[in-house]
Amino acid sequence: MKTSLQAPFSSYKIRKLGINEKVKSFDCGDADLNDFILNASTLYREALLAVTYVFEAEDDTTHEHIAAYFSLANDRVSMSDFPNKTEFNRFRKHRFVNEKRLKSYPAAKICRLAINQELKGQHIGQFLINFIKSFFLADNKTGCRFLTVDAYAAAIPFYLRQKFVPLTVEDEGAETRLLYFDLNDIAD
Repeated sequence: MKTSLQAPFSSYKIRKLGINEKVKSFDCGDADLNDFILNASTLYREALLAVTYVFEAEDDTTHEHIAAYFSLANDRVSMSDFPNKTEFNRFRKHRFVNEKRLKSYPAAKICRLAINQELKGQHIGQFLINFIKSFFLADNKTGCRFLTVDAYAAAIPFYLRQKFVPLTVEDEGAETRLLYFDLNDIAD
């Protein structure tokens, strides 16, 4: 998938990282996120666990200057994500009519999202989140109601600005927090 983008990112493209493609260099300032794109992304793809997409300059034919990347996997929002059945019922009561109340609902997980250190502050993260939201709304191939993310504590404010909300209060103050976005909030 190669996508043409609108200004101010029209000179960039988003493409799926090749199955055996190795990224040679990337630095977002976080060792775990760097390690994933440099060493683990192809292993996750081979194991059918996650697919990684890169955001790079349109004219970068060498694929050596990745501006950002994100990886996606299937997920679900289910009863087991909540401390008890009552909390789960509260969650789904306002979203689904009785006949659509299931034990779990389809979601896509944003496994990782990282921006090259040199390009931070240019709203690339916000752009990519909006791209991912539209990616699952446009020609939704499998049914996907929610986006989820296990956000690092430092990234939680970013995701909250993108209209993600905590799934439960159980992980408040933890190293990572499970957040979700209801795609139905923008679907029409």
